[in-house]
Amino acid sequence: MIPDTFIQDLLARIDIVDLVDSYVPLKKAGANYAACCPFHNEKSPSFTVSPSKQFYHCFGCGAHGTAIGFVMEYQGLGFVDAVKELAGRAGMPVPDSGGGSFHDEKPGQTRTLVEIMARTAQYYKEQLKASPRAITYCKQRGLSGEIAARFGIGYAPDGWQNLQAVFPDYNADELKLAGLVIENDSGRRYDRFRDRLMIPIINPKGDIIAFGGRIIDQGEPKYLNSPETPLFEKGRELFGLPQARQALRDTNTAIVTEGYMDVIALAQNGVGNAVATLGTATTATHVGKLLRQVDRVVFCFDGDNAGRKAAWRALENSLEALADNKRLGFVFLPPEHDPDSYIRAQGKAEFDRQVVQATPLSDFLLRELAQRCDLTSSEGKAQLIYEAKPLLLKLPTPLLRLQLVKRLAEASGFAQSEVERLCELKSFVPAPPPKVKRSAPSLTRNLLRIVLHKPQLAAQLPPELLPDTPERPALLRLHQLVTGQRETGSYAVLREQLRGLPEETMIENAAAELLGQAFDETEAETEFRDTVDKLRAAEQKRLFAELQLKAQQFGVAGLSAAEKQAYIQLLGTQPNRS
Repeated sequence: MIPDTFIQDLLARIDIVDLVDSYVPLKKAGANYAACCPFHNEKSPSFTVSPSKQFYHCFGCGAHGTAIGFVMEYQGLGFVDAVKELAGRAGMPVPDSGGGSFHDEKPGQTRTLVEIMARTAQYYKEQLKASPRAITYCKQRGLSGEIAARFGIGYAPDGWQNLQAVFPDYNADELKLAGLVIENDSGRRYDRFRDRLMIPIINPKGDIIAFGGRIIDQGEPKYLNSPETPLFEKGRELFGLPQARQALRDTNTAIVTEGYMDVIALAQNGVGNAVATLGTATTATHVGKLLRQVDRVVFCFDGDNAGRKAAWRALENSLEALADNKRLGFVFLPPEHDPDSYIRAQGKAEFDRQVVQATPLSDFLLRELAQRCDLTSSEGKAQLIYEAKPLLLKLPTPLLRLQLVKRLAEASGFAQSEVERLCELKSFVPAPPPKVKRSAPSLTRNLLRIVLHKPQLAAQLPPELLPDTPERPALLRLHQLVTGQRETGSYAVLREQLRGLPEETMIENAAAELLGQAFDETEAETEFRDTVDKLRAAEQKRLFAELQLKAQQFGVAGLSAAEKQAYIQLLGTQPNRS
């Protein structure tokens, strides 16, 4: 929904070197900048940022992209949120391209709500310091002052309208919109959170967007979260993600729990890579957000029946976010424990062991399905396949799906092909080895190199002359994107236009090769024309050989009038062979 012209303007305004350096200190390395990659562990720098082309590339893990891509990967944001983040940095209002589906709020409303939440959080922190009862409760839970500060923990005192001390205009619409106050049927307002330990919920940008309140001592409900607001959508947000960012990189594993007190207790005991869902089942959005930052997600829920049901819902909602190079696992604690009580009772080493030995997704899935079916009967075996079908259809990962199909076949007694047919899966047939393409690969590779250095030249590419090489689809796509544009942006702009297209990886890899190459911008057009001339000469040679062979087989009379004319013209372009 964001106009392409805005993306171009945004990328022109943002300097990727300054952006990346604000997260990861960069050092000059020739014409580029280098650092240890923020997306995987390494001892020597293989992460390179190009100021001239405005993109980054890691030669170790392959991470690659523009300023937008960096924010998406580093902060775990979606495309739209990353654009909003960068636009905020650049002081650019994000436009609505129509339909009202991108920006429905009033101008400045989001910033106003963020400021209100920040002031409220500060008030709650001050109240915690002044409440011996709340401090005693924190100590009983084993929370140190350092952890309380790290998570911004505060206290909402008992009473009906305490926030009036912070916001004299207690009837302001924004307080209700932020979810801080409730209005009863008679129109009287009162604070939503009263006599609760207050935990701010922070988005990846560092803004407080909601609160979770834990009752002190006894009372119901034990946990109370902010309602959904223009800032807070619980199906998208994960508690503790900003605080866990470094530990996620260090461990390449995210631990998902059900409650924010679990996250805080785990952090207190040295496990910093835990996050929590917020009063809702794990969603595909949650899992996708985590799998952009780590390769393994482990769900660690309570050991009772409710915890197992939550784990199964997490499995069902995670399948569509999976990739073959990503893994999901499940830890089931003893029924009397949750992650908070378990790590306090058993210690970090034992908890770490549980995470390392987590039940793989495939084992959990098959075990749960088997428990629902009587595998000693034909009816039960048929039910097993029936129950598995919707789950297999959700899986976008062919390798894992193939493994599950094989195991289902073993458990049910059906043949593997029968399981695939019954579940309406396409059988996996290995692709034939690619044909070796020998038609001038160096010329098309050189054209791709030139065009990525100087994208406006893509409009001058002659599609009819491009031979059938691996680079041809990428060159045709660049030609399509650039042709007709009044102004052609940098490679970074093109890279964003390629997002999600089939040629994205080919062009990304070619761009990465350019990082270490010198290139004379002044000679680009000359080199481009020379390469096109060579392609034209090669095409003429091929066409002449084709017509000559036909003339030899059928005589000149066997050529059409157009072919005769072309043959005569081409005859004059061939080298003298006498």
